Amino acid sequence: MPTDTQQSTFTFTVNERLSDPTGQPLHGRTGTISTPHGEIRTPAFIAVGTKASVKAVLPESMKELGAQALLANAYHLYLQPGPEILDEAGGLGRFMNWDGPTFTDSGGFQVMSLGSGFKKVITMNVADAEGGGSDHRVAAGKERLAHIDDDGVWFKSHLNGDRHRFTPEISMQVQHQLGADIMFAFDELTTLMNSRTYQEESLERTRLWAERCLAEHDRLTEERVGKPYQALFGVIQGAQYEDLRRKASRDLGGMGFDGFGIGGALEKENLGTILGWCADELPENKPRHLLGISEPDDLFTGIENGADTFDCVSPTRVARNSAFYTPDGRWNLSNARFRKDFTPLVDGCDCYTCTNYTRAYIHHLYKAKEMVSATLISIHNERFIVKLVDDARDAIGNGTFFDFKAEVLGRYYA
Repeated sequence: MPTDTQQSTFTFTVNERLSDPTGQPLHGRTGTISTPHGEIRTPAFIAVGTKASVKAVLPESMKELGAQALLANAYHLYLQPGPEILDEAGGLGRFMNWDGPTFTDSGGFQVMSLGSGFKKVITMNVADAEGGGSDHRVAAGKERLAHIDDDGVWFKSHLNGDRHRFTPEISMQVQHQLGADIMFAFDELTTLMNSRTYQEESLERTRLWAERCLAEHDRLTEERVGKPYQALFGVIQGAQYEDLRRKASRDLGGMGFDGFGIGGALEKENLGTILGWCADELPENKPRHLLGISEPDDLFTGIENGADTFDCVSPTRVARNSAFYTPDGRWNLSNARFRKDFTPLVDGCDCYTCTNYTRAYIHHLYKAKEMVSATLISIHNERFIVKLVDDARDAIGNGTFFDFKAEVLGRYYA
């Protein structure tokens, strides 16, 4: 919890509330998160800068395209360059020349997913979770690099194989050194492949870890006198089970966290339902962050059901493979039809890329393996998603959210 001198540095205010077309109130809302490094108007898309860098894009470009905050990854920064370096530099924002609000996640996702050899993707489709009920499944041909016990996790670095230990206390110590405005408690990631029994065990482990994170966070907040207050969000797990999601929301909702992350395994088609369960139970006056979401339909579902902020690596990841967002869906610029197309990626888009470059030129850059192709497409993709969420926020404010949703999704997925 913040000390007396830090009390006013993190707040959340709910502004307008969303109602359905019949006037019934929903969980969706607009709001304002205030942090030591500025405000975040919600709903908002938080761009991911995993290693203190949005891949291929300068922080100045992210500011120009309208990003309000950036999220970095505690696991990766712990391994390289090390949290003590960022602490000495004055914190994450100063280290990367970003003067706005910053987030760091706990590293739990990377420890678990990379530790099982599944890289950076956890399925959102039960049908894809082959071997469902396998509690210790490892990707084919991979070695398990993470081992969980009730105290924490032993894991091997994906960089050099060195062995490391993360506990709730260590995660808090690392994140306090990284210095982001908003941090996440250390939790255990489960997947749709895990059994119900394991989901229950994991949920209790995460609850106990949450208590330990809060205790260590309070200790470090008192110890690091003179540092801006860092807000701590608890993470709600429970997979696709209503009773587990509600229990986790009640348990962590009563612990004194500054806000909440909603993450873990969930089925895409049940995203709104699961969010609704959590929003029913979580404190209304604290922000909710939906972890790892950026597809347009998921964003609208999240906003409608009470998510205030979102993060995802997808806009830059797909850009590196030539994919760019348009109002008519996601297209691949590597296609030969763009070779002589001298129009912007999207007519009327106000991003730096679309106001200065053509599809033909960026197609050439990609085919020639020039790195700047990733930069130009990433700038456009980040602007597209940031603006989409900004426009949805404005639509809540002026009472046109459902018309806007129907128009956007009807065209994007036509």
